[in-house]
Amino acid sequence: MPHADFVHLRVHSAFSLSEGAIHIKELAELCQHGEMPAVAITDTGNLFGALEFSETMVGAGVQPIVGAAMALRLEGGEAGGLPIEPDRVVLLVQSEAGYENLSRLSSKAYLQSDGGETPQIDMADLRQWSDGLICLSGGAEGPVGRLLVAGQTDRARAVLVALGEIFPSRLYVELQRHGMAEEAACEGAMIDLAYELDLPLVATNDVHFTYPAMYDAHDALLCIAQKHTVSQTDRRRLTAQHYFRSSREMRALFADLPEALDNTLVIARRCAYRVPMRDPILPNFDEGSDEKAAMRAMAESGLVERMNALGIDPNSERATPYRDRLEFELGVIIDMGFAGYFLIVADFIQWAKAEEIPVGPGRGSGAGSVVAWALKITDLDPLRFGLLFERFLNPERVSMPDFDIDFCQDRRDEVIRYVQDK
Repeated sequence: MPHADFVHLRVHSAFSLSEGAIHIKELAELCQHGEMPAVAITDTGNLFGALEFSETMVGAGVQPIVGAAMALRLEGGEAGGLPIEPDRVVLLVQSEAGYENLSRLSSKAYLQSDGGETPQIDMADLRQWSDGLICLSGGAEGPVGRLLVAGQTDRARAVLVALGEIFPSRLYVELQRHGMAEEAACEGAMIDLAYELDLPLVATNDVHFTYPAMYDAHDALLCIAQKHTVSQTDRRRLTAQHYFRSSREMRALFADLPEALDNTLVIARRCAYRVPMRDPILPNFDEGSDEKAAMRAMAESGLVERMNALGIDPNSERATPYRDRLEFELGVIIDMGFAGYFLIVADFIQWAKAEEIPVGPGRGSGAGSVVAWALKITDLDPLRFGLLFERFLNPERVSMPDFDIDFCQDRRDEVIRYVQDK
């Protein structure tokens, strides 16, 4: 494990959509180059990159710390009026329970949003799902910082007390120094409250890109996300300091508060969770039915229809290669446990065709399956075109099958809704 005296606990990767500009592999290389023993990923409201992040960091010899920056709706309204962006706190995973709770919080935020607002959680959600999580107060963009900037010290104290009760011994008062006016405006009061309430300080850099030279390009990215122009002032802005600072730079920046830097290492030691690799959980096609028998029956009858359409007698010698190939593929599909998947795909494709929604004839390696052709998932004869089933599904290389299916763009949402409702 490399030696370092600072760990980044607030990093937005490219999985912070239209906000972060650091790829996971690039982040691993930055940690290795800077000899940082650990790093956190705290994408905005989601865990999209958690598995890739965990696997990549472990492979690079860096401890992964999974987290998220969550928009928090305060009881009684947002802190400091109506800011351009909602208040945010950072939640870091300590354990399996913490990962499950952060997943619940992220899911609820998206499920209860109407699509036009930033997905948010509230204090009641935190009270319900706080186990296994460490909370950072969010710095100047968090609820405490914004209340202090607005001169609402008593309310800021009350929020810190409430968060401390939700996260006993797991709440840290977050300080940032990107050169922004609001950071300077609230830092002194934030430190005073931390000491008054006996809460530890932690220093972070809200990392969105790798180096200062990327600032202009990243600013343009934010403008695209907000549908604004670079010249507009009433929009969210970061600074050229929102980059992946080195340990030395952070030590120099917070030379007056070494405890806040030391606590990044303390937090890293408290977060010992790695997202495990799990097999996908496939839904059943029909509860209580024998999927294997159903697929075999549908595939055999479907192949007879296909051969009749080609003018091939199903009992003739010309049909033998088709029957042999069908039997081989059925054995592989059933042995690998994917009968239900084929039935599900066949079902929604047949529904789309019945609803007169245009469906493509087949694309990619899935077109090499006679079973898919028999089930009318594809419309290409694999034997006629010399297509290989093994490119799609191979018992020597176990992986999920993946049909590339093209639906008419105008009515694609109807198919998605059918699958969801089914």
